[in-house]
Amino acid sequence: MGPMFAVARRELAGYFATPVAFVFIVIFLVLSGALTFTLGNFFARGAADLAPFFSFIPWLFLLLVPAITMRLWAEERRLGTIELLLTLPIAQWQAVLGKFLAAWVFCAIALLLTFPMVITVNVLGNPDNGTIAAGYLGCFLTAGAYLAIGAALSAVTKNQVIAFVLAVAVCFLFTAAGSPVVTEFLSKNIPTLADIARSVSLTDRLNGFTRGVIGLPDLIFFVSFIGFWLFANAVAVDHRKAD
Repeated sequence: MGPMFAVARRELAGYFATPVAFVFIVIFLVLSGALTFTLGNFFARGAADLAPFFSFIPWLFLLLVPAITMRLWAEERRLGTIELLLTLPIAQWQAVLGKFLAAWVFCAIALLLTFPMVITVNVLGNPDNGTIAAGYLGCFLTAGAYLAIGAALSAVTKNQVIAFVLAVAVCFLFTAAGSPVVTEFLSKNIPTLADIARSVSLTDRLNGFTRGVIGLPDLIFFVSFIGFWLFANAVAVDHRKAD
């Protein structure tokens, strides 16, 4: 596992070697706070919880996570360093996992920096901190799902902008799949497809965690979902590394 963690450390250090990390974190914190306390009607609701924050998280990830993943493999291919990376004494799966873990840790840091909101709800009331903790776990897993999608799509192109657009589009499909507009339309026209849409919706899976329920089916879904896209990532790297 040593080579995998070496790749992860290299990638994580790369984030903080440029302003990208700080810009992402600042934008994420500002938007999450603004959406929670303004559009989320935090004070008007009269409830000491982070439900507004958790409801906006998938949409924030939808726009911001692809910005993290777009360079993971596209930049390696553009600079021609992917061949060098894969000729080192490291298995391809270790390189794929290492890059993914670095991005996941980076997202975890961004999530942890939202702790002032947890302190705020505890000062204003007596929230169920177990539910909040479960919600954060769901957010962490959701971030991993978006990251896995973005990493796989970054491996299919040398252009970071194309990688970003593709990742946003695919992530949007899995985010909007469980929305009432989509499910109601499918229920009236293609009932079977409506059930499938709900089952693959990342927002629906996250909702269980935000209610304080850490269900085994949801955990299995996230692990399988991330695993599938990491496998696709490895296949894409293997297929395109010689381009």
